[in-house]
Amino acid sequence: MPRTRPAGSERCVRGGPGPGLRQPLSPYVAGERLCSTEEATAGSGTYTRHGFIFSSLAGCLERRNEDNELPVVSVVRDSESQLLPNVGAVVTCKVCSINSRFAKVHILYVGSTPLKSTFRGTIRKEDIRATEKDKVEVYKSFRPSDIVLAKVISLGDAQSNYLLSTAENELGVVVARSEAGVQMVPISWCEMQCPRTHTKEFRKVARVQPQFLQT
Repeated sequence: MPRTRPAGSERCVRGGPGPGLRQPLSPYVAGERLCSTEEATAGSGTYTRHGFIFSSLAGCLERRNEDNELPVVSVVRDSESQLLPNVGAVVTCKVCSINSRFAKVHILYVGSTPLKSTFRGTIRKEDIRATEKDKVEVYKSFRPSDIVLAKVISLGDAQSNYLLSTAENELGVVVARSEAGVQMVPISWCEMQCPRTHTKEFRKVARVQPQFLQT
């Protein structure tokens, strides 16, 4: 469960108009509860869930007061801090294992930025594609070692286990190798083919956008 800081440990100066103030020491971590939505409005680097505002990245808490409205709380990342996958971000990941219910992956990139360390992610069967979800078979969508584009949809049950989706057309497998060890080419949205053996294999194929071709 996300932690709530004890009274008096807030790392931000409360109240007062003008620019937000923040303390660069001891930054908040992703998934940490900041305050109630009755106390403030969620700004950048945060998200809301069950009436509370949570940090979606590691950084320093910033609170801005604007007129008589509720203050806006944001989490500002230190340029030297570890980049973390944000909810809604497109990530590049490598499939580690699969079973009938989900695929386990390691997240390698957020957008076009490589991560200093990998994070674990899960693509559940129901999040693989947008249509005919009841007919989805994980082993026909991904295989271990596939490189996949996915979108972060939740922080999941633990801070290091992100829930991912490949439901959009632009998301899915971008690099896969055949049993012969050759990089396959997509021939449809659900199949790839080995150019050496001409063997076809099922995949949830991504319609790749140019900005994600660095891998």
